Amino acid sequence: MPRNPKRKLLPPPDPRNPPPEPYPEHPLPTPDQCRVVRDSLLAFHGFPDEFAKYRRNPNGSPPPVEETVLDGLVITLLSQNTTDSNSRRAFDSLKSTFPSWNQVLDAESKLLEDAIRCGGLAATKAARIKSIMRSVMEKRGEICLEYLRSLSIDEVKAELSQFKGIGPKTVACVLMFYLQKDDFPVDTHVFRITKAMSWIPTKANREKAYLHLNRRIPNDLKFDLNCLFVTHGKLCKICTRTVSKKQTDDSIALCPLTSYCCVDELQE
Repeated sequence: MPRNPKRKLLPPPDPRNPPPEPYPEHPLPTPDQCRVVRDSLLAFHGFPDEFAKYRRNPNGSPPPVEETVLDGLVITLLSQNTTDSNSRRAFDSLKSTFPSWNQVLDAESKLLEDAIRCGGLAATKAARIKSIMRSVMEKRGEICLEYLRSLSIDEVKAELSQFKGIGPKTVACVLMFYLQKDDFPVDTHVFRITKAMSWIPTKANREKAYLHLNRRIPNDLKFDLNCLFVTHGKLCKICTRTVSKKQTDDSIALCPLTSYCCVDELQE
């Protein structure tokens, strides 16, 4: 069987020249729509417990820092192609086996793979983690990414995008959760729901959806709206496409997004 051709790697973003709006003529979402949908999902779900520790305080100040930026990058890398629970188990196992990042850098690859095996793709993820540690040590003289806290969003993107295996979604998650920056990651749930709501054009891919939504959604709504979309996408039978035909009418009545969405697109 012939191998699939490798996807061409894009150069890291240039903070001096941010990419243009891909859909300047697409008027959605409006700020009012964003606020109404955020409020509807918040009333339906409450704020998700799993994201609460990253949420800004009522006065707008950032939450207390529990994980370092490098912790957050590794946690997000481990979450690729697996469940949240498996990736968290893999990170906990990694930190209990190798309490410091210097120990990770010095560890034999097989031991590192064993420590994160429960998160899946252990060989690939272990190689990428070691590569990140090596690159940071060579560039900074220590294995630490806390300097990113003082950089702009575009500067952080340029820094993190240099690491192998760290794509736009991973960078956006680090920005939003671990740097408390105003960014809006686009995962499978966010992409499907926003397309069904016509917030992005039907022809949009995930990369262009990310650029468009980050320009249209007000900064003060990005965090809540993103977390609520992810939670709703996991829990709603319509939005997870697990509903049977008999359940469709009842499930639609219970989904707070059906007045905004094309249900057929959610079930595609």
